[in-house]
Amino acid sequence: MKTLRISSRQRMERFAKSHKKSGINLVSLMDIFTILVFFLLVSSSNVQQLPNNKEIKLPTTIAEKAPKETLIIAITRDRILVQGVEVAKIDDVLLETSPLIAGLEKELKFHASKSGPVINDEDLGRPVTIMGDENLPYQLLRKILVTCRQVNYTRIAFSAIQKAER
Repeated sequence: MKTLRISSRQRMERFAKSHKKSGINLVSLMDIFTILVFFLLVSSSNVQQLPNNKEIKLPTTIAEKAPKETLIIAITRDRILVQGVEVAKIDDVLLETSPLIAGLEKELKFHASKSGPVINDEDLGRPVTIMGDENLPYQLLRKILVTCRQVNYTRIAFSAIQKAER
């Protein structure tokens, strides 16, 4: 039998190869994160989404104009919400003889005070989006519109589900 002799230099080279630590290629990693950041910035700036409320069945429309982000009044089966905060119960509102809804008026004034005065002459009021069920009683809708007008929320939009074109 023959024994192979390995020099100390060869042993050191083998040891260095077997214990060599592999590094992470940071350039590729930075490229991936840069692309990811740009993608998230671009995709998040074009999305405008109304709050999802399963209690409200929105009417359908064929309008193609995208809504602007505004103050949202949501009308469920039993209550009225402004930006998710309950301001009145529908049963109480329908029983009242007053054309104004006191809780809604108070909340709208609060949001108007936070946003400051209306500056442009073209904009004769503040914008608001009403998100209500398609079977909303007209008497209730009328009270909401009168209350909005009283507090200078006169640029009113109604949210609806866009109907697909055929």
